[in-house]
Amino acid sequence: MSAQYQIWVFGKQGCPKCKTLNRRIDTILKKEKWAGFEKVYWDVETEDGLIAFCSTECLNPQRIPGFVVACRTDGDCFRPIVNPDPEKVDRVCKGARLYNYLGLQTDYTDKGVITPRMVETVLAETRAL
Repeated sequence: MSAQYQIWVFGKQGCPKCKTLNRRIDTILKKEKWAGFEKVYWDVETEDGLIAFCSTECLNPQRIPGFVVACRTDGDCFRPIVNPDPEKVDRVCKGARLYNYLGLQTDYTDKGVITPRMVETVLAETRAL
């Protein structure tokens, strides 16, 4: 059976932060508790990746890498999950948290890294909905 959720990761070739985020998500998804999630990587320097990136209408191109969590809606169709509390103060994700959808983008005002704890916080929030 396919996953109920997809993590749409947006990055680009040659970006060390993108490579780190992909590796972290891959490691997290190996854990049994996240078996309902799968990763889909979009390179924003390709036509398909750019179209997927633009369709989210919420990620800042200057804050790549980032990701949006999507839920299976019908068959093989997935849609981004609307953030149920966009004004929420998040002590873990802070300024990296997306407003429109559940997801994160790199907050370069801090360390500029999306940590494993931040990723797992968003995945746990997804499951709680």
